[in-house]
Amino acid sequence: MTMAKKQKRGLATESGMETIGERLARLRQERGISQQELAEQLGIAQPNVSDYERGILRLHGELIVRLTEIFRVSADDLLGLTHGIAKPGPTPKLHHQLQQVNQLPRAKQKFISEMLTGLLHQANR
Repeated sequence: MTMAKKQKRGLATESGMETIGERLARLRQERGISQQELAEQLGIAQPNVSDYERGILRLHGELIVRLTEIFRVSADDLLGLTHGIAKPGPTPKLHHQLQQVNQLPRAKQKFISEMLTGLLHQANR
């Protein structure tokens, strides 16, 4: 495969394009997920996650679908087929924090909700 084809497919970074593996690593890090945690969510070994991120292994269809669910991005976003399209909703870090809050007992969720309500009320004054 020529360098131009690799760049067009997002497999090379000479033109500044992010590889699929780099994008995978960035999405994982933005969400505060370790390679081990991602591996557990995917049901694979941690070294495989490392190999995907380094471009040693190629992502297959079922894995791409699962990654889009975990990261809450489209397959186009994961594969680098969209550029600079702003999406509404929480930032990746906030989204990850909300997922963590969702796992807490109801009493702790209520406490965090009340804290957020108070902070937002103060911020909007």
